[in-house]
Amino acid sequence: MNQTVEIGRIARLQVQITSLKVPGPRFRAYDPAGIRAVAALRLDDGGVTGLDEAGNPVPDVHHRDHPASKYRGENGVSVGFTSHYAVIKGRFPGGLADGEAGENILVETDRTWSEADLTGGLMVSTASGGIRLRSVVVADPCVEFARHLLDWPPDARPDRTVGDAVAFLGNGVRGFYAELDGAPARIAVGDLVSVRGVQ
Repeated sequence: MNQTVEIGRIARLQVQITSLKVPGPRFRAYDPAGIRAVAALRLDDGGVTGLDEAGNPVPDVHHRDHPASKYRGENGVSVGFTSHYAVIKGRFPGGLADGEAGENILVETDRTWSEADLTGGLMVSTASGGIRLRSVVVADPCVEFARHLLDWPPDARPDRTVGDAVAFLGNGVRGFYAELDGAPARIAVGDLVSVRGVQ
């Protein structure tokens, strides 16, 4: 029988104020300097906007209405799990920080999650009620992030080592995209995230 299962509490919320893929000597590089932790997120049908401690908006470059938007339709909200960071750190022991992959919502959990686990959507229990995130799909990893994890020389052409790293980060290890289902809503660090439809 289908049921709702708690995943865990939101450990971190963040936005990307600029693209994390930046020009390099020969190839684009990955620079996490564009990530900003925020106290809360405002979600709407165009993506997310960060809110600082005073409630001031902190734009995210993936929001549909950002002047330099990287919105593609499915990538307005991104979700990652601390358990997946543990998996990445086991494969790439180079000091990766939780949140460095750039997801908007980082959930504290001991279990790893696949796209099949999340097909029923995510529920977030907030101070003002529950919200639903639907259409959860894998966020495909990029070559730039793989090079970053490998500390790949910035002027060196990617080879099979980089390709293997990209493949390792696939299937949701890097994280997922989702869409808000419903009216604009606000979520905060500490809100509880659950998954619907787990067998």
